[in-house]
Amino acid sequence: MGLVEGKIAIITGATSGIGARAAELFVEEGATVYFTGRRREEGDALAGRIGRNATFVRADATSEADWEKLVVDVMARHGRIDALFNNAGGPAPTGGIAGIPVEGFDAAMALLVRSVMLGMKHVSPHMVARKQGSIVNNASIASHLAGYSSSMIYSAAKAAVRHLTRCVGMELGEHNVRVNSVSPGAIATGIFGKALGLDERRADAKAKEMEQAFARAQPIPRAGLPEDIAQCALWLCSDRSSFVNATDIVVDGGVIGGRAFSPHQESLRQMKAALEAS
Repeated sequence: MGLVEGKIAIITGATSGIGARAAELFVEEGATVYFTGRRREEGDALAGRIGRNATFVRADATSEADWEKLVVDVMARHGRIDALFNNAGGPAPTGGIAGIPVEGFDAAMALLVRSVMLGMKHVSPHMVARKQGSIVNNASIASHLAGYSSSMIYSAAKAAVRHLTRCVGMELGEHNVRVNSVSPGAIATGIFGKALGLDERRADAKAKEMEQAFARAQPIPRAGLPEDIAQCALWLCSDRSSFVNATDIVVDGGVIGGRAFSPHQESLRQMKAALEAS
């Protein structure tokens, strides 16, 4: 029996990367999944690969009308929504604060924060009515510390997601509805190429190359993979995490755990050698 056997789940931003792997994994573990994205070709192809328990819905996660339609349709078919993984995201404007374009800031906040708010707004009443459900929001290690994103705006948006998660978790937890977030570290996906200006398809195709680039970014000697985040989201949506609420789980191989051990030891050796020589 799978971890989410029989559950009805919605996953946003799932035409590639973390969302795509989450859609696959949730179905493998027994869920019926409705996954969204703006790219119909990629969405239809993924649904075809996963099989009949996965349905692609072309939707814009920043649009309240799209959220309303999605939730109404899922409720009409199943009468319940057990899990929501708010995963939709993308890059934000880079550079110093004096050069941030207002329209880029607004678009990033809509994609990274408003989409999460809208998902919780429209799904939570149905979960509260049944006194059960789990919501998982995708945050980032960039929400914990400065300098872990190409964009300070992305970092600020993800910090908002993490705190909004906690606030809503404290509200909905009273109704046995859990709300948590997961903070990925250096995960090899297309988002990095997109942040540097590549078009979506080309950036997604370069994700494999990022694995080598990220292999030494953390103590665990490999890059983070979409699988790592999908597994965490799966567990948070399962009944095995039924006492976990209003918290953030960092999945980063230890990258923000502190100063890297080996370089630190080498710097101490060099310091000792310099002191002995003086």
